[in-house]
Amino acid sequence: MAYEKFKILKSNCVPLPIENVDTDQIIPARFLKATERIGFGDNLFRDWRYNSDNTPKKDFVLNNKKFDGKILVGGKNFGSGSSREHAAWSIYDYGFRCVISSFFADIFRGNCLNIGVLPVQVSSGFLDKIFKVVFDDPKSEIIVNLLEQTVTIVKLNISEPFEINSYKKENMLNGYDDIDYLMNIKDSIKKFSKTTPL
Repeated sequence: MAYEKFKILKSNCVPLPIENVDTDQIIPARFLKATERIGFGDNLFRDWRYNSDNTPKKDFVLNNKKFDGKILVGGKNFGSGSSREHAAWSIYDYGFRCVISSFFADIFRGNCLNIGVLPVQVSSGFLDKIFKVVFDDPKSEIIVNLLEQTVTIVKLNISEPFEINSYKKENMLNGYDDIDYLMNIKDSIKKFSKTTPL
């Protein structure tokens, strides 16, 4: 497995109600030298989290101890900008397993799905309800059910469906990246190659 299997996630949320968060804000370009998917969480939202002297900015949500959890809730158009996969790596390495927004940049969505972060797109109205509930009570939980493709606000007992590519869904359920998927069906590939003329 490339990452932990994702089936049902019940967690508190970290709210970031900012629209048009781009990949350079998620992980600044100066931190892209590494080629392994480790250590990037330390620099997630680096310029928003820290002052120039590396002291934490008290007003940024990741530095607010009352908010925690494995779900990041972002504003509309999350992950726009350049296609750097390090943005998804930094979110995963920090400890998030799901990002909820009302709209995702396509490349960012794909990069998340490739490494085990589930991007859940909901309606603007439902997103507003999540933000309100979480800000009113930071311990409010969200249930993201990949099997049924639903996201539920536990406190309000309301749910909304979300879409996901069937191939990516199957990979997420099994903890597969694209290479894992191919290795899992290698016997079928060998059989096909032997029986199918070039």
